[in-house]
Amino acid sequence: MNEPFMTKEQFSSFLPLIVAPVVELISNNCNLSEAECALRFYKSNLYSELADENTKLWHYSALTLYHMYQDELLTGRCIYPEESA
Repeated sequence: MNEPFMTKEQFSSFLPLIVAPVVELISNNCNLSEAECALRFYKSNLYSELADENTKLWHYSALTLYHMYQDELLTGRCIYPEESA
């Protein structure tokens, strides 16, 4: 059985450190406040998946997560980037 990388409490503390730069990128590239961008991001499917440690989305860069968020806005789906071999 795979042991989790972090406890739930550790992951809950770590998640805002992942989200903040993504929200900043969203805010820098749209005409909305950072607070509004944060609300929208927290309501996204991407955030729901990011908040699940088992998806391992937390290991992607803020820029990759930003692009995934943009893809979700365009397609309505979370599209995982292909891993390079």
